[in-house]
Amino acid sequence: MQMKDYGNWQEAAVTAETVFEKIEPGMTIFLGTGAAEPRTLIKRLMASTAPNLQDLEIIQLVSLGEALTLENLQSHKYRLKTFYSGWVADEAITEGRVDLIPCRFVKIPHLIQSGKMHFDAAFIQVTPPNETGYCSLGVAVDIGRQVMDQAKLLVAEINPDIPFTYGDTFVALSEFDFFVRSEYEPIYLPRWPVDEVFSRVAANVASIIEDRSCIGFSIGPLFEALGPQLVHKRNLGIHSPFFTDALMDLVKSGAVSNRYKEVGRGKCLASYAWGTRELMRWLDRNPLVEFQGIDTVFSPVNIGRNPRMVTVLPARKVDLSGRIALHIGKGNVATTPSEAVDFVNGAELSQGGITVFALPSRNLQGQPNICLSVENFPNLLSIRESVDMIATEFGVANLKGCTVRERAQALIDIAHPNDRALLIEQAKANNIIYADQIFLAESAHLYPSSIDSRCPMKGGLVVHFRAIRPSDEEEMRRLFYRFSDEAVYYRYFSPIKVMPHKQMQSYVNVDQSRVLSIVGLVGAPGDERIIAEARFVKDKQRPYADVAFIVDEKYQGVGIASKLLAILTRHAREQGLLGFTADVLTSNNAMLRVFEKSGIPMKKVVKEGVAELALTFTPI
Repeated sequence: MQMKDYGNWQEAAVTAETVFEKIEPGMTIFLGTGAAEPRTLIKRLMASTAPNLQDLEIIQLVSLGEALTLENLQSHKYRLKTFYSGWVADEAITEGRVDLIPCRFVKIPHLIQSGKMHFDAAFIQVTPPNETGYCSLGVAVDIGRQVMDQAKLLVAEINPDIPFTYGDTFVALSEFDFFVRSEYEPIYLPRWPVDEVFSRVAANVASIIEDRSCIGFSIGPLFEALGPQLVHKRNLGIHSPFFTDALMDLVKSGAVSNRYKEVGRGKCLASYAWGTRELMRWLDRNPLVEFQGIDTVFSPVNIGRNPRMVTVLPARKVDLSGRIALHIGKGNVATTPSEAVDFVNGAELSQGGITVFALPSRNLQGQPNICLSVENFPNLLSIRESVDMIATEFGVANLKGCTVRERAQALIDIAHPNDRALLIEQAKANNIIYADQIFLAESAHLYPSSIDSRCPMKGGLVVHFRAIRPSDEEEMRRLFYRFSDEAVYYRYFSPIKVMPHKQMQSYVNVDQSRVLSIVGLVGAPGDERIIAEARFVKDKQRPYADVAFIVDEKYQGVGIASKLLAILTRHAREQGLLGFTADVLTSNNAMLRVFEKSGIPMKKVVKEGVAELALTFTPI
């Protein structure tokens, strides 16, 4: 359609009924997605009784809108096909009223270009044209380009309320055969309320996201909670299916620079935007956000070109081997393996990339979300080899390089404390963990998660400190065998040569009511290893505790032992202890200096080569 005065496009607009006159029975029609859904055309199409509107095939990548209702789909006049099984489509697919096309998103453009998938018409929502006659696809690019190259009938629904966005969004008004004026405002999505549990889950996810990481976001309570937890990060990048209100806030906070991305450097990259009216206004002509098609955004190669790519996905259930059952039903976006696997694969290709699945330890009905098996749950993601980390409100389980036994123990450690005893029993009965595995039920409730922190040491080293867990057995065992004979003697006062399972599991399963053990870890998230451990054991007769340390010789001299002593001291004071005792070989000058420099008043008595230390806390 040719126009010269694009400011008067309203005068050239036609009615939906005029468009429908060009529709023939059996046609395949493409519809825009989500906030870009052409609601006027869809609603009029669904309500029309025109005799030519029969046996129509409607294809929509992600059915997030409300124009295509379940009632509409009961009619034999229309058949919806979608690549997405969430939102309203889930129930309709189950009932057989909607056809699901299982396909990885990155492959969909090729299906169109190859002719395997054909479109006769396309209804696409766009902005009003600018002074040069170009409209913007707004907040949903997905496969719009490929469809427009193929469809014979192109219809634009012009909506003045959608934002004019940048990226691969520009389309000339002259490309369309018809255009109609939208009678509806865009679909807005209210922000999810965030409860305390999701805030704690999000805090644990944020703890493993480093500065300069690139993040894939979606919609839902997990991501609403995650945004505020990331505001203190620096130089984050965004390469995401969806751009949301939570991401808008994160960009506003200054945490996002996109400076260290490789794809779309300097820009947040997304295929869709989904959120409130405020978000849509903020996106209008905003140069910080760029919208691209799914062939760009969902490409694992493109995703993997971004260093430290962190793919965060919500999970419904997790079993003890690391298999994931994804969400189903309305309100969920990353719901099937076809939608998740591209970003999972992208993280695998990324240097330093990780995939994190997150979920509360229990669902709204109080049922465990970490269970023995997810075999009987729908939407199963079976590629457990690609699952790097699982986060709940009780911590993060690192599954990289772990055996099935180690995975099970790590996941039990972050299950709800009241569910761990049964999981231990089930895992033993199924020969997943050791038959003699120790479990201290009370300690599960007393675990001091507040210790978790990352602290800079001398020389730029960053050490992650947290309380020890039963799943640390293998890492502690490896630490023991890295020690020299001298280091072992300094710690244990005897020439111990082996540290078998029975002995080590007793060491890592501590009675939290009388023992506090802290480990220090180094390395990027997913690749951390334990390089230090310190603990105090309360005296049964008086308000003192005996304290001991061990630090990997490679990492001595940078302040790790001093930091461990400071953490132990703080928690000892909080528990009402009055001081520490320690036995140190007189030849262990490094450890003696740690105590001397602590600032805690100390008395020393030397007997047979052993310095018996008594440290008394000064009143605060």
